[in-house]
Amino acid sequence: MNTLKQLKLVLLTILTITFFSCSDDDSNNTPSQGTSTISVKLMDRPGDYEHVYVDVVDVRVKVNDASDDDNWVSLEAINTGVYDLLELTGGINVLLVDDYVIPSGTLNQIRLVLGDDNSVVIDGETYPLNTPSAQQSGLKIQVNEALAPNIAYTFLLDFDVDESIVEAGSSGNYNLKPVIRASVEVQTGALSGSITPIDVQTEVTATNGVDTVSAYADAEGNFVLAGLSAGLYTVTVTPDPDSGLPIQVIEDVEIMVGSTTELGIISLE
Repeated sequence: MNTLKQLKLVLLTILTITFFSCSDDDSNNTPSQGTSTISVKLMDRPGDYEHVYVDVVDVRVKVNDASDDDNWVSLEAINTGVYDLLELTGGINVLLVDDYVIPSGTLNQIRLVLGDDNSVVIDGETYPLNTPSAQQSGLKIQVNEALAPNIAYTFLLDFDVDESIVEAGSSGNYNLKPVIRASVEVQTGALSGSITPIDVQTEVTATNGVDTVSAYADAEGNFVLAGLSAGLYTVTVTPDPDSGLPIQVIEDVEIMVGSTTELGIISLE
């Protein structure tokens, strides 16, 4: 083998090794595709106090990131302010985050960020609730919930008042060491499929007689209808009238909460 051929073989070997190494790295670090929608509500278990006021400043999350780094994303809480936790019992709650879109994958942690205006009322007297320095950046709540694409979730933050308020000896000072448990409710399902031919603009509509959701197929003919409540739907596929293609109606399409119903390929020809 001459020198030129040997050199080509060496270069080809290096490129092959580099290609597979990069492919392995990419596969290990590729985030989940798609997006999910989450809402966050605050509620409380009853406690033996007259009032417990907490100052909610923000709600933040970590998605597809289990590290201890400061890669938190604010969910832009819509109802910040001071709340009496003892009013958030018996099914009453406050909506902190409403239908915020985040990447699908794993919701690792939620952080409830509190301000300084926290207090407790005991026997008619108001005491400030001191927040330990470790909690000033917010309480981290481990969640590790898998989020499927196109599905809506509601996270309930249950503030345990009795475990969260600690009297500092007999000093009359009270510390706030929040104990919050997170639970999740899956709210909706989704519908997906693809249309042929792909060169015709096509609208897909799903209705259950109460709610109606529509979307256009993309350039590859794929469509997704998200945010559907559970039940049976009538799906209508309407191509551009100028195409001369017929409208198709598919009856009794079942949508289940927490999953995507696949219609497969719908041919209009």
